[in-house]
Amino acid sequence: MILLAVRHLTKTFGGLVAIKNLSFELKKGEILGIIGPNGAGKTTLFNMITGFYKPERGEIHFKGENVTGFRPHEICRRGLARTFQITQPFANLTVLENVKIGAHSRIKSSREATEEALSILERVGLYEKRNELAATLSIGHRKSLELGKVLATKPEVILLDEVVAGLNSKEANDMIARLKMLREDHITILIIEHVMKAIMSLSDRI
Repeated sequence: MILLAVRHLTKTFGGLVAIKNLSFELKKGEILGIIGPNGAGKTTLFNMITGFYKPERGEIHFKGENVTGFRPHEICRRGLARTFQITQPFANLTVLENVKIGAHSRIKSSREATEEALSILERVGLYEKRNELAATLSIGHRKSLELGKVLATKPEVILLDEVVAGLNSKEANDMIARLKMLREDHITILIIEHVMKAIMSLSDRI
């Protein structure tokens, strides 16, 4: 089953062609890797798929629906979420509160959102830091928090933008193990990564 289909996407910035006539499909349950040098248009692609940029040409279909030009929150509610290359926590909120915000995108009850957030923090290795401010976290813990915020929205597809880059060896191995476990939750992954150990061990296709 095709969950995500990108058809002939083109995006320009002034005279710069960032992406030209790009097409690919993402199948349910697979991990598809995207590699390329800085400036190749990888994050621009993610920005178009998730509604932050609108392409000049081409279409994006998610679960059979044309979502080209939809706003980010509209796409997220349909089950497609992303992390950011530069982590974007709510710095003055606790780790738990950060993940609760993601849970509240689909859960109205504060108690239920808290329970969901605590469960996710266990999964991403941040339960012990649940009451710490996000601003105090190391880069490794911020990357884990970014993943936790996305998981709280209950996505069917996650777009991961360099979640392993910048981590030390232990942190990288822990993150790779967590991403492999997402398959068990029936989550499909599109991943941008420069760390070849991660992209080669995770991806079904590149």
